[in-house]
Amino acid sequence: MPRVKKRDLIGPSNETTVAQVSVATNEDVTAAVDHAVDARTEWAATPAGERGRMLVEAAASLEKRVKEASLRMAIEQGKTVAEAEGEFVRAVETLVWNGENAERLSAPLPIDDTRCLIREPIGVVAAFSPWNYPAVLSARKVAAPLAAGCPVILKAAEESPAAAVAIVEALWEAGVPAGAVSLLLGDPSHLSEQIMARPEVRVISFTGSTRVGKLLAARAAQNLQNCVLELGGNAPVIVTAGVDLKDTAQQVAEYKFEHAGQSCNAPGRVFVDQTIYDDFVAELEQAAAHYVLGPATESTTVMGPLFAQRAVERMAHFTKDAAERGAKVHEATTRPDGPGFFWPPTIISNVPPESGVLEEEVFGPILPVVPFDTIDEAIQNANASPYGLASYVFAADETTKRLVTSQLDTGSVSINMLRGVRADVPNPGRHESGLGYEGGEPGFAAFQNLKLVNGAAATLFEGSSDA
Repeated sequence: MPRVKKRDLIGPSNETTVAQVSVATNEDVTAAVDHAVDARTEWAATPAGERGRMLVEAAASLEKRVKEASLRMAIEQGKTVAEAEGEFVRAVETLVWNGENAERLSAPLPIDDTRCLIREPIGVVAAFSPWNYPAVLSARKVAAPLAAGCPVILKAAEESPAAAVAIVEALWEAGVPAGAVSLLLGDPSHLSEQIMARPEVRVISFTGSTRVGKLLAARAAQNLQNCVLELGGNAPVIVTAGVDLKDTAQQVAEYKFEHAGQSCNAPGRVFVDQTIYDDFVAELEQAAAHYVLGPATESTTVMGPLFAQRAVERMAHFTKDAAERGAKVHEATTRPDGPGFFWPPTIISNVPPESGVLEEEVFGPILPVVPFDTIDEAIQNANASPYGLASYVFAADETTKRLVTSQLDTGSVSINMLRGVRADVPNPGRHESGLGYEGGEPGFAAFQNLKLVNGAAATLFEGSSDA
């Protein structure tokens, strides 16, 4: 039966309809799960090395689509073309890493001469990828489970579907069976409810808001489905005396204003030593002035629009609240005339502690900067958040680096740098920021069951890596 329901896709640069997205029907969802269930045995029996080869070939196929897919991403969700191309590089890296390591990470784990652990595919995976990084996060959602021998139903964001389409088509082209990986678009709440009602689905992999993640975790409990949840963040940055202020400010601005601040790992709050506070704020304002706003597809644009009008309204709320509480609001650049969901890079200094811009995940190009007197105060303020995803510290001396790294209650700490998420490592979140691991070896293991074998295990499975 043909799909008849479609949704208009509004381009954030010009507020016009740029595409129509086919919305999955109940029949589509049922078919996707049925096909994944049917594919379980054959895909699990496919040698791990062969599965890995397909992922590496898919990466090569995806590379050929980057130019076209990056332009499409810019039109759909407002990331600049250069940012989109950089994201696809990471998506390719993700497919390659999981492909190249599939055989190694599927091999039995010897314990002693008579015992070993066999790693087996856990079963059907339902993966939900977000709109803000649709290439790399869709790749992370499918690469590890496919390499581990699990069929994947990818529910991609209907706001930015082209990247997921390109990835799934590349996988099919490389020989991954259609039943082993499928793509659905549509209402997230309805689709997740229907998919998760099927007990054959064994893992729920989701990246998105903490609120939705909790709802999915509660729903997963009905069938005891495992959950891998990457949720919200409000990453602190601690800047101490003795660092290069200009370089630090440029690094902070570069990561914060990438994709207009719409990243869960982006700096959310900056705590600066009181002795360098005014100078650092000035450097940060100067660095932010570089981010010229404009349509995502124009070569002169450094920062594109937010993804929707409601995001613009949210930024207006945060700045109004901060200003009314006595903070200084500095908009570093001007918004372009005409349509588009634009908000300028904004630095907010002298921020009262109860301001919403400090307490909530802003998810936009607004950066509050707060002074501190002692490093203990900075650490306490940095940890005063329900989130625990990423954190960053800029320090010149080793003692401060060790102290801050050991005391920050987050899944990752980056020292004198602001990027660290790669295919070979997890992006762990604590507290309200997530559950489980995605990426690297821990993320691969999330899609495997362990079977203890007692007896002549050492010789029975010697040299075996088939999952």
